[in-house]
Amino acid sequence: MPVDGFCEPAYGDRSLGDVVPAVATALGHPLGPPPSGLELPGASSYVVFLIDGLGANLLRRNAEAAPYLHSLLAASTIGTAGVPSTTSTSLTSLGTGLVPGGHGLVGFTTRVPGTEDLLNALVWDADVDPLEWQPHQTAFSRLQASGVRVTVVNKREFFGSGLTVAAHRGADYVGVDRVGERIAAVLAASAEGPSLTYVYDGDLDWTGHRWGVHSSHWEQQLAMIDHEAEQLREALPADRRLLVVADHGMVDVPVEGRVDVAADDDLSAGVFLIGGEARFRHLYCVGGAETDVLETWREKLGERAEVLTRGEAIGRGWFGTVDPTVVPRIGDIVVACRGNAAVLSTAGFPYETKLIGMHGSLSEDEMLIPLLVD
Repeated sequence: MPVDGFCEPAYGDRSLGDVVPAVATALGHPLGPPPSGLELPGASSYVVFLIDGLGANLLRRNAEAAPYLHSLLAASTIGTAGVPSTTSTSLTSLGTGLVPGGHGLVGFTTRVPGTEDLLNALVWDADVDPLEWQPHQTAFSRLQASGVRVTVVNKREFFGSGLTVAAHRGADYVGVDRVGERIAAVLAASAEGPSLTYVYDGDLDWTGHRWGVHSSHWEQQLAMIDHEAEQLREALPADRRLLVVADHGMVDVPVEGRVDVAADDDLSAGVFLIGGEARFRHLYCVGGAETDVLETWREKLGERAEVLTRGEAIGRGWFGTVDPTVVPRIGDIVVACRGNAAVLSTAGFPYETKLIGMHGSLSEDEMLIPLLVD
C-alpha cells in the first residue's frame, strides 16, 4: 500500500523475494511456509522469465505494444520489488529468497565497510569475494538440493560474475546470447520435472535508460519482448507453467528534475562518499556530520525526496530485517526521490547525465511488478 506517496515493499507477501518460495510450493518442494500473498497453480515444471525494467504500471499503459503480456494482467497478481528498486538488489532477492537487508546487496553501488570504496554490484570488484558479501545459501541451491532441477539461462558473459555467484549460485548455468537459443535452452532445461528454469532479458531496461519509457524505441522493444514471451509460451508444452516477472519499473527524469551534487557545495559538505544511484542515494558522512547533512539535504530537496537517516530507513522496513554485517553498507543518510526527481553526481557517475529512464526509488511506477502466470 502507498505510504506518503511511496509504495512500501511487500516482503513475505508478494515481493520478488517471495517468487521462488511460491514456485517451490507449487512444485511440491516447499522451502518453508509459503508467502501469504502469492499462491501459484501446481505444476511439475516452472519457467520464470524476468523482464528487466517492465513495471506493472508500464505494462498497463502499453496494452497495444504488449497484447500477450497485458492479457495476463487481469488474472494475475501485482507484486513489489524490494528497496532500492534496482536490478542487483532485485535479482539477488529473487535468487536467494531473502530481503535486501538479509542478502546485503542494498544498492547499485554501496560502500565496502571500512574503506572509502564503492562496490558496483553489476560490474563487481575482484577484491570483494561474493561468497563473503552474500554468504547465505540461495533459494536456488536449496531447491536444487531438494530434488528440483534448477537452471539459470542467461548471457554467457554473466557466467561466474560476482552478482551471479552472490545471487544465483547453486543452479546449473546455461550461457546464451540470442533469443532463439534462449528459448531452446529453456525448453531443454525444463523438459523433465520437477524443474525451475530462470531466464533473463535485459534489453528493455537498457532501452528505457537510453531513450526513456515514453519513447518509440522503448515501445518497439516492448513489442519484441512481448513476442518473445508469447513464442516461449507456445513452445512450452501445456503442462509447464510460465511465470513472467520484472525486477522494477522505471520513470523518465527530465532535465528540470535533476539535481547535481557537484553543482552545489552545500550538498557535498560533510559527505565523503556518495553511492546508490540517481533515484536512491546512499550518503556516507564524515564522522559527526550526519545531523548537518540530514538537515541540509532535507532543506535543499524539500518535497523532491524523502531524506532519512539509516536508522529511520531501517525502521520503516525498507530493507526488511537487516543483518548486522549489512548495516554499514547502507548510507548514513538515504535519499529516495519522489515524482520525476533525481540526484546526480556528475563527478562520481558522469554517465548518469546520459540516462533518461531511471529507477531505484519507491514510486509505484518503480516498485510495482507484474507476476503473470500462464
